Amino acid sequence: MNITIGNSILIGSILLFVSILAGQRAYRFGIPALVLFLAVGMLAGTDGIGGINFDSPPIAQFIGVIALNFILFSGGLDTEWRSVRPVMWQGVTLSTAGVLLTAISTGLFVHWVVPGFTLFEGLLLGSIVSSTDAAAVFSILRSKNLKLKDNLRPILEFESGSNDPMAYLLTIACLGLVIDPAASVGGAILRFVIQIAVGGGAGILFGIAMVWVVRRVKLGYMGLYPVMVIALMYFTYAATDLIGGNGFLAVYLSALWLGNHRIPHRGTMLNFFDGFAWLMQIILFLALGLLVYPSQIVPVIGIGVLVSLFMILVARPVSVFLSLLFFRMPLRSKTFISWVGLRGAVPIVFATYPLIAGIDKAGMIFNIVFFISLISILIQGTTLPLFAKWMKVSEPEEQMIGTRPEWEAADVSNMIEIPVVPGNTYVGHLVSEAPFPDGSRITQLRRGDARIVVTGSTRLEAGDRLIVASQNRSEAEIVYRLFTESAPNGNPAPES
Repeated sequence: MNITIGNSILIGSILLFVSILAGQRAYRFGIPALVLFLAVGMLAGTDGIGGINFDSPPIAQFIGVIALNFILFSGGLDTEWRSVRPVMWQGVTLSTAGVLLTAISTGLFVHWVVPGFTLFEGLLLGSIVSSTDAAAVFSILRSKNLKLKDNLRPILEFESGSNDPMAYLLTIACLGLVIDPAASVGGAILRFVIQIAVGGGAGILFGIAMVWVVRRVKLGYMGLYPVMVIALMYFTYAATDLIGGNGFLAVYLSALWLGNHRIPHRGTMLNFFDGFAWLMQIILFLALGLLVYPSQIVPVIGIGVLVSLFMILVARPVSVFLSLLFFRMPLRSKTFISWVGLRGAVPIVFATYPLIAGIDKAGMIFNIVFFISLISILIQGTTLPLFAKWMKVSEPEEQMIGTRPEWEAADVSNMIEIPVVPGNTYVGHLVSEAPFPDGSRITQLRRGDARIVVTGSTRLEAGDRLIVASQNRSEAEIVYRLFTESAPNGNPAPES
């Protein structure tokens, strides 16, 4: 079949649709959707029934960078600082010392066990698989709505969102040592420190700039705000990389800063980035699945099983317990953190760097890394809720108690009509100036007999009736009070 633009779009749309359906079915059987995304890609590839020949590590790497920016930004945007602050140092320690310990222990194990692997080649493989995967952790924790005790969820999400830069820098450093064993180790360490420092500083500065821009730039259409933030996100990555910092770290920190400040249409923005993060995860896993030749994985299954078991049972637990040695935390919590050492798309993306560099064992390293990621998602991802119950770190799902009859059956799809009372704080002000909860948005405004499509520049009037979609009854109550309470002494609306 001749590959045309039309054919490419047709194949892409079919793969995307099949992936979504497969992922939806997967969770009914307790299987992470990410596994199905990979499987669809592999079935569509050269060795599968689809026969699509996709053998371009540079393109896969480019897709990976584009997608990871979205995934990390979405994760940072949706992370509440008040939940992260109490456990920040635990997260930082896990994302630095924990990654380093995992890389070293796994690298030494590979060097000792796998025939023909030099020390630097072993450390390269260990570095590639050293970080927990943000896409896997975010998607599994949030899609399963797993509620955890002892601030475990913010620890795990902060770790997975911030540890990719460490793994990336270790991968680049070890790759340089494999290519040139005589290269300076001290120089690699210095570059690592510079990238972390510059990336961290740039992330905060760009986050501050994002808040300023989003607040000051008034756009006529609500849908343009997320588009503007996308431009700022990729500019943050590229500019940080240009000045020698780690772009992934900068993107995550800038999103964390932006998401924890009052900005116009924050709820809409969160929903937008959450949806696009899922899209990017699907595209990323499909592309990586297409890149893999299942027939080439078979010879490394034995090695892959050994390394996977070592990482799950030894490397991850040892790195977690040593990293958290000086923090007061229940033994069961540390054990659970040890189990959430999920590998996923990020290690596979990092494994494309040796392929592009053309080192001798690049193909073998890529196949081993792919197998490790697959085993990790299947074993650890599938058993996460069950392991949380065994360790007694899971909490029952919160029961939302409404205060009004119309909220008794409220869910994500519920629409609630709220009147804007005379004398309300926001009468005469723009919709963008109202501090909406994260999961609530105005879908329509009724003014007399007219029905108005709301934008950020819509000015509210007394007597308007807002049709609001809220994720739960608590948010619905907040929005209800926002527009039905009169302002004391006619105070103006606070700045966004």
